[in-house]
Amino acid sequence: MTVFWSDIVMSQNNGAAKSILDKASNTMSAYTNLSMDFDYVLDNKAEDVKQEMSGDVLLQGEKYVVNLFGSTQIFDGSKTYTIIPENEEVNISDADADQENTFTPSKFYSFYESGYSYSMDELKMVNGKKIQFVKLIPIDTNSEINRILVGIDTKTNHIYQIIEIGANQTRTILTAKNIKTNQEIDGNVFAFDEKKYEELNYMINK
Repeated sequence: MTVFWSDIVMSQNNGAAKSILDKASNTMSAYTNLSMDFDYVLDNKAEDVKQEMSGDVLLQGEKYVVNLFGSTQIFDGSKTYTIIPENEEVNISDADADQENTFTPSKFYSFYESGYSYSMDELKMVNGKKIQFVKLIPIDTNSEINRILVGIDTKTNHIYQIIEIGANQTRTILTAKNIKTNQEIDGNVFAFDEKKYEELNYMINK
C-alpha cells in the first residue's frame, strides 16, 4: 500500500485540530461554573436578513440559564423551562436524549466530539486576542450545516467564537465576552419556581 506524504500531513493536521478542541473543552468543563455574555449574529445574504443581538449564559455542569431573544431558558438537568414574558407563558419539556445533535448551552464545549471531521484553519488576531480557528465538517453529507469554524483563544484555551455556515450559506456567529469562572452562585438559580409564574397568571405548558 502506498502512503502519500499529503495523507500523512492531513492526518497530523486533523490530529492537531482535535487536540486544540479537546484542550479547550477540558479547560472550560473543569470549572465549577462559567458565565459569559455573548453577541449573536444571523446573516442570510440570499434573503437579505441580518439579525444582531446579545445574551448571557450561566453554566454549571449540564445545567444552564440563558437569556436571549427576550426569553429565559433554564435547564435543571432533567427538564427545560422556557420563560417568555412577552407571551406570559412558560413551556416545559423533558430533556430529549434522541436530540443528540441539537446544540444546547450544556454542549458548548463538547458538541464537536461526534459527527465531524476536523482540520486546522486560520490563526487570526481578533480584538487583541490570538485566535486559532478549527474547521469542522459534518460527516453526514445531508447535513444542513456546511461547516463550523471554532475559534480558540490560544492564551486562555477558551472558546472565543463559533461560526456556523449553513448549506444555504446562512451564517450564524456566536462571540463570547466577559467570561467569568468559579463564582459563588445561588444554587436555586437553576430551579424553576412554578408557583411564582402561576401567581403572575402565566400559562404553564407542560
